[in-house]
Amino acid sequence: MAEFARGGLHGTSVGQIAQRVGVAQPYVFALFPTKQDLFIAAVERGFDRVEATFREGAATVGQGSEPAEGCEEETLAAMGSAYKELLVRDRDCLMLQLQSYAACDEPAIRERVLRRFAGLVALASELSGVQGEELDDYFRHGMALNVAAAMGVPDIATGEAWVLGAAES
Repeated sequence: MAEFARGGLHGTSVGQIAQRVGVAQPYVFALFPTKQDLFIAAVERGFDRVEATFREGAATVGQGSEPAEGCEEETLAAMGSAYKELLVRDRDCLMLQLQSYAACDEPAIRERVLRRFAGLVALASELSGVQGEELDDYFRHGMALNVAAAMGVPDIATGEAWVLGAAES
């Protein structure tokens, strides 16, 4: 995951991955027939981490598996807070996520990323009880958080001091 997070699908060799985990390259190919298969497995693991993070955040509000009655916004906020913590403590998870979107020119990867992203949306709705435009806004904000975290800034809002300062230089 760490190697693909840094180099993406096309910028990472199987040799780099094998060296990082301390195995011979042929062993990697014995487990994953193609580099794309290995990348998809890493992407799947990244989405699994985000799903687990959403579940952990939601569990702090209510029952975890059922939306807490009357706590829809609180549940979304708890899931968002847990996700922000994940972005801070596991930069590789964030960067792999961004690399997965960048690799969507590959049909097999696009299909998997679409399915897993849709699964995140469905999970967020299931855990919070929120649907429609409010859920869309939640994910729009989450994608903005991803961009901000990738750039190492707290927010990408137009009124942020760093935005105003960078635009002037």
